[in-house]
Amino acid sequence: MIPLFLMPAKMIGRRLQRVTRTRMQSDAELGSLMNERFNASGAMLSILYGSRRRDADEFGRHSGRLRDVGAKSAVYSRLFLIVVALLTALTTAVVYGLGGVLAVRGTLEIGTLVAMVALLMRLYGPINQLSSIQVGIMTALISFERIFEVLDLKPLIDDRGSAVPVRRGEQAPEVSFEGVTFRYPSEQISIASLEPAAEQTAGGPVLHDITFRMTAGSMTALVGPSGAGKTTISSLIPRLYDPTEGKVRLDGVDVRDLTLESLRDSVGVVSQDAHLFHDTIRANLLYGCPEAGPEDLEEACAQALILDTIRALPDGFDTVVGDRGYRLSGGEKQRLALARLLLKAPSVVVLDEATAHLDSENEAAIQRALRTTLAGRTSLVIAHRLSTVLSADQILVVADGRIREQGTHEQLLARGGIYHDLYRTQFATQKISAGSVDDALLGEPV
Repeated sequence: MIPLFLMPAKMIGRRLQRVTRTRMQSDAELGSLMNERFNASGAMLSILYGSRRRDADEFGRHSGRLRDVGAKSAVYSRLFLIVVALLTALTTAVVYGLGGVLAVRGTLEIGTLVAMVALLMRLYGPINQLSSIQVGIMTALISFERIFEVLDLKPLIDDRGSAVPVRRGEQAPEVSFEGVTFRYPSEQISIASLEPAAEQTAGGPVLHDITFRMTAGSMTALVGPSGAGKTTISSLIPRLYDPTEGKVRLDGVDVRDLTLESLRDSVGVVSQDAHLFHDTIRANLLYGCPEAGPEDLEEACAQALILDTIRALPDGFDTVVGDRGYRLSGGEKQRLALARLLLKAPSVVVLDEATAHLDSENEAAIQRALRTTLAGRTSLVIAHRLSTVLSADQILVVADGRIREQGTHEQLLARGGIYHDLYRTQFATQKISAGSVDDALLGEPV
């Protein structure tokens, strides 16, 4: 009898596995669509481009697919119960039929037949539960597969067995690049059950023989056209990637020989698109330093020139900034990001277009905040606006993944190369003398 109940459980369980896998995939796709299209930025883009009907149709297709898969899953689950009930009824009928014939012939007594049927009915419950457990386990294994796929992923960047913490000193560390060549990984980490398989062909190096040194407490600027490799260079300092060839050193120690936790505690990054969580201003600031107190928050915000703005809000530090901080202006988000960086107090600072897409007033405020942020720290500043880097201790001109020029503002102007052309293009209508460097750094007109 037991095989009779386990066989349909196995057959239907396999179909339920396939349907469950499809349902989870459809659910993930629908969730991704809703996260992209129905957040503040996505909804605004949909309105501005007049694509609300198209987005609604796409949502309808995804939700319709999920509905159909859910209905199929419900049908298979109900079908299993029907098959089990049908088998129960059939086996009971067979026992009564055969037992009745035997009783009529006198081979079997009526009392014995009734006892056999009663015993059989007592066995149906455990057998049904056993077969249901098998179906439940087969379906649950799909969820475990997806979980284990994530847990089994090996990170591209990890601590070496001999890694040591960053040595903290009284002054900021020196950062150096020694013959660094880098190409992005040819294999893309992909979870088959979570997203469609994607193949990424191996490309050539994006950085070639990058060599320079950032002395302790100095400011180094990276300038050059878009796609030249400036952001890639900055990504190698906190070990978002490892160089293909060469070394990146922090105070003479290869960053691959340092623990990731201590390295990233020592390096602070502010990108051109400051990311804020859908939480309060206080929670976003404390993300950089959870143990900071109210006085620390106010001091960091004052240095970032955002404290008065926060105090003017009805809920102050408890104001919810919205999804990705959409309730704040671009300049306010950047200054909050700088305040978060100041709370973290890193010894090495990377600024990737921190003043991009800002108006003159906000840029001036950010530049004044940067003077405090960079003081006493080894900093790497990426900028397209040359006015933000005129006072840098050294300027590196990057093009096609190579350092084409290196020197101070005055030295590079005198050479008449790429930097000279960039300078003339940006400042064709204004003359900035060497004596106005501080004013330019503050973002003030000269």
